[in-house]
Amino acid sequence: MTTSIEQLTENLGRTIVGKSDAIRLVLVALLSGGHALLEDVPGVGKTLLAKSLARSIHGRFQRIQCTPDLLPTDITGTNIWNPSSREFEFIAGPVFANILLTDEINRATPRTQSALLEVMEERQVTVDGLSRSVPNPFFVIATQNPIEYQGTFPLPEAQMDRFTLSLTLGYPKEEEELQMLQRLQDGMTFEDLQPCISTEEVTELKQLCSRVKVETPLQQYILNLVRATRADEEITLGASPRGAVALQKATQALAFLEGRDYAIPDDVKFLAPHVLSHRIIPAGGRRAKTIVERLLRSISIP
Repeated sequence: MTTSIEQLTENLGRTIVGKSDAIRLVLVALLSGGHALLEDVPGVGKTLLAKSLARSIHGRFQRIQCTPDLLPTDITGTNIWNPSSREFEFIAGPVFANILLTDEINRATPRTQSALLEVMEERQVTVDGLSRSVPNPFFVIATQNPIEYQGTFPLPEAQMDRFTLSLTLGYPKEEEELQMLQRLQDGMTFEDLQPCISTEEVTELKQLCSRVKVETPLQQYILNLVRATRADEEITLGASPRGAVALQKATQALAFLEGRDYAIPDDVKFLAPHVLSHRIIPAGGRRAKTIVERLLRSISIP
């Protein structure tokens, strides 16, 4: 299985230049059974990352371009009357995919955003009282632009809590951007990317991740950090118990990606800003990530 991880990482690196940490974080979210929120400006490769991941695992890719007039049924699907059979026929929405890119999610109305709550947590959608399971694996990559807020609807805390982690890709370094131009000149495109593992292998990898050992002192370290967000005077709303669970699962996935069957404190320290920052509400306009990093420095390491 280590070979599968290496192949997947290498495959993504062929299209996503110089973003090894971002690739690792997205794989952590995927293998921990969660979802990822990408907060970045347009044009840095968010869509390319999602499409490359879907092609690499030979999975079905769907994209939702969120706008204020998008309806919940545009996401989940709906029942339509079929005159030939004289009965209602279910037309599946884009959530019935392995990799779902929800682009500019904060441009959808709260009603439409809420259509993703059930499927992100329970891997199913309920339409007209009937529940239908989505494919396995099911992974949501949602994006939002942190600069343009006009005409947007901020994600509520319940929605933010559904994402295992948040990350940014950022602008590439000069030599990385030059490498991108050179690859384009050489005719290398996204269409040249070939699948390297199957969706069945991804499911197996997720099961192996869940077996990674997290010792009790490290679990206590995770709890101390999460509970500290609830008592800190610079935080209005701290991380929920779901945040503690997400941090442990992400820690297991990162340890697995590093080739270990046990987690270490450095795994938690690397992941905590990405797993907890979007789950807390800072007071007085402070930056959530800065607060989490400060809490990491104040809590003793087991």
